[in-house]
Amino acid sequence: MNQEAAAPENQLGGAIPHFSVRLSSTPRGARLARLLAEQQLRTWGLPLEQPTQIVAELAANAATHGRVPGRDFQLMLYVVGGTLRIEVTDTRGDRLPRLTSPAEDGESGRGLVLVAALADRWGVTQGRHPRKTVWAEVALAAPEPGTPCSGARGGFSSRNNRVKEPHQAPPLPPTALTHPRG
Repeated sequence: MNQEAAAPENQLGGAIPHFSVRLSSTPRGARLARLLAEQQLRTWGLPLEQPTQIVAELAANAATHGRVPGRDFQLMLYVVGGTLRIEVTDTRGDRLPRLTSPAEDGESGRGLVLVAALADRWGVTQGRHPRKTVWAEVALAAPEPGTPCSGARGGFSSRNNRVKEPHQAPPLPPTALTHPRG
């Protein structure tokens, strides 16, 4: 099959802005994930605060709970249509994240609470053993009139009682655990 015809950007009618990097499953790797994501979002002209915080929490979880000595985690960012998707893949598919209520005096356990509050949707997809991917999606606002419509410009939408329709998100494998913003 012709590789050019099979390329996703040719099937969707344009290039998909994307960024992917593998980092060590350490606190340093998690910090680097946040910094690299912030720089990439700045390059794309997207707002930084919400997605950078989501990346920080997911990368910290990968470095803390998804850590296997000698194995990296992967950060991937991409924009499809009006959605920024953040994915963090680690090699601890046996340890699925759960949204729990943290103890009031506890020093940890708030990462997924923040992700759930900042993202429009988030979930977990199990990959080839032993991998899992924790992902989050953030809706982007339509670009201002007169700016390029590449999907890489614009701000985040206001979430004033907006219900996200299923066709707005990239397709997920059938085994994914999905958590709407709550």
